[in-house]
Amino acid sequence: MPSAAPAKSVCPLDCPDTCSMVVTVEGDRATALGGNPENSYTRGFLCHKVSHYLDIVYHKDRLQHPLRRVGPKGAGRFERISWDAALDEIAARFQAISNGPHGPQAILPYSYCGTMGKIQSQGMDRRFFNRLGASQLDRTICATAGALGYSYTIGHRIGTQAEAFAESRYIINWGSNTAVTNSHLWTYMVAARKAGAKLVTIDPYRCVTAARSDWHLAPRVGTDAALALGLMHVIFRDGLFDSDYLDQHCLGSAALRERVAEEYGLDRISRITGLPAADIERLAHEYAQTSPAAIRVNYGMQRHYGGGMAVRTIACLPAIVGAWRHWAGGILLSTSGLYPLNSRGLEMPHLSPPKTRTINMVQLAEALEGQLPGPPVQALYVYNCNPAAVAPDQQRVLEGLRREDLFTVVHDLLPTDTVDYADIVLPATSQLEHFDLHTSYGHNWVQVNQPVIPPYAESRCNSQVFRDLARRLGFESEIFEVTDQQLAQVALWEGSEKVPPELQGITVDRLISNGPQRLNLPLRHTPFAEGRFPTPSGKCEFFSQRMADAGLDPLPMWIPPAESVDSMPEIASFYPLQLISPPSPHFLNSTFVAVDALRASAGQPEVEIHPADAAARDIQSGQQLRIFNSRGEFLAQAKVTDAVREGVVMAPSIWWNKYSPGGSNVNSTTPTTLSDMGGGATFFDNLVEVEVAQSVATGDEIADEDVMLDQATRVMTRVSRVG
Repeated sequence: MPSAAPAKSVCPLDCPDTCSMVVTVEGDRATALGGNPENSYTRGFLCHKVSHYLDIVYHKDRLQHPLRRVGPKGAGRFERISWDAALDEIAARFQAISNGPHGPQAILPYSYCGTMGKIQSQGMDRRFFNRLGASQLDRTICATAGALGYSYTIGHRIGTQAEAFAESRYIINWGSNTAVTNSHLWTYMVAARKAGAKLVTIDPYRCVTAARSDWHLAPRVGTDAALALGLMHVIFRDGLFDSDYLDQHCLGSAALRERVAEEYGLDRISRITGLPAADIERLAHEYAQTSPAAIRVNYGMQRHYGGGMAVRTIACLPAIVGAWRHWAGGILLSTSGLYPLNSRGLEMPHLSPPKTRTINMVQLAEALEGQLPGPPVQALYVYNCNPAAVAPDQQRVLEGLRREDLFTVVHDLLPTDTVDYADIVLPATSQLEHFDLHTSYGHNWVQVNQPVIPPYAESRCNSQVFRDLARRLGFESEIFEVTDQQLAQVALWEGSEKVPPELQGITVDRLISNGPQRLNLPLRHTPFAEGRFPTPSGKCEFFSQRMADAGLDPLPMWIPPAESVDSMPEIASFYPLQLISPPSPHFLNSTFVAVDALRASAGQPEVEIHPADAAARDIQSGQQLRIFNSRGEFLAQAKVTDAVREGVVMAPSIWWNKYSPGGSNVNSTTPTTLSDMGGGATFFDNLVEVEVAQSVATGDEIADEDVMLDQATRVMTRVSRVG
């Protein structure tokens, strides 16, 4: 593994760019890391965050050995043990629970996208928990609502190529802080702008992308679908639609046109969104009359109760104006639907017993409290995730993690907030220390990641640990005694007669020897220029029979947030501000919070508040604020700014609790309510109040507040049942 020349690697993190990286290795140590200049998408640069990845690999607090808890849960006190002792204990506890009265469904795996690699995130782990018979985890916390909504309209997560945006003439970033969260796509947008394109950003908050755009529209939180319907109203009213494309390639055009004419007039849309009618008309005319026009829609705007329908509705717009005819037109949510991997062969879902229950990861608080159907959760195995920091309704999650009867295993690189609550801690490898296979949800390249340095101390990768556990539990060797490269071959259909055209010729050996390989698609891939949508009808479905069969409205519509000033006025009388918590530019979810340099760049937890809202509460910039509702509270420094709308506050996420003043972060206030479809999270359906933090509250203040919280809790309990 030691190398004198730069070695190739892949960024593993939850970002559409999936960058190709080069690592300089001296001896057994990585000394430098950068973007691969030979990859046409990465083009030699990495984002601000991943440029600090070596700070994680060689972090002073990197976990080195297996540990067993010796203090109270949450205290983070452990003793060193051997790998054999750790694995024997885990296997014995899992076996005892499986043989107990509740069976193996009392065991819950909990993971997400700490790595996006197919082998270390959804390979041997899925086989293991399926074979064990553990509860299934519905991994919904980020993208499922919007992904399902988009698929109802388009058919699959397929859209405009990133490279095509360079030739677009009108670009809308809709709920996407592209300059920060999709930096390589942003370079194509900048190129388009230099060539005369107009950049528009639609976001309730003036994010970095909005500040760098030609026009920023700030609708009220959770009203994106209404705005899209208002645009349709104008486009149909003023004859700006592509009648031929609608007739040939769309289903339900007449019904949609009738609905927006009757139900979504400009006056109503202006009231709902808070945007002037003239701005809605102008946006509709500019979008429909400038060709090619492309929309980048992202997952932030679907984190409310109507989020799935919002993405589904916005996804109708390119077909209405015929933007799909052009390579540089259309819409991009994700490219993940272009990768036809053999997921069933990789994960082996048939190993899971029939009728095994599924627990939605958004509802971890309810699962640990025993409020969900099925047996109580007696064991929790956490990997690729930090639920103590990222899961909603945080205080209830932490209370569940404190249960003495809950056996918790955490496999990670660093002592996260979740590690503090573990019974057994396992040290994990970094991306530079294991093999993996990567696709992308932002481009069209397949890549492998090879280890370039030895595993740090005693760290082991996910796949190895699950092999070790499978061996102890006597599971079938033909299923579990396979290498990571063999798993990658299964995922790529190697040796099968069913290799999809997109993957033909792309093998593990070729990826290792030649580097990243582009899917077998035309260089100027225009997916729906001639229709042929991957929907049941083969058309862009404005009317969806699948939605009707699922009990949903089959036509686009606006679904109000579950928790807002309008939808819950009783709650708003206690908590009148809508809190949104988009990702901090300095962290990637909670991954980089432990890096000193990035935490220094972020400063400290902040909350941005409009001057009018600040004046009404005697708040000034720099003051420590208490942000609270009946679910919980956190502390953050005030930043008074008109970057947020009046009635909205914004707190960048996701700080670890241990680095947060008061020991809690924004997720102490967020709900576990599920979205309209896909079981997604509703982080932005979050009403709060804000006040200057007091160092010590008097007994009377605490008593008065307890009365208020009791009243509000009764109301918010009803809200938590929505969805």
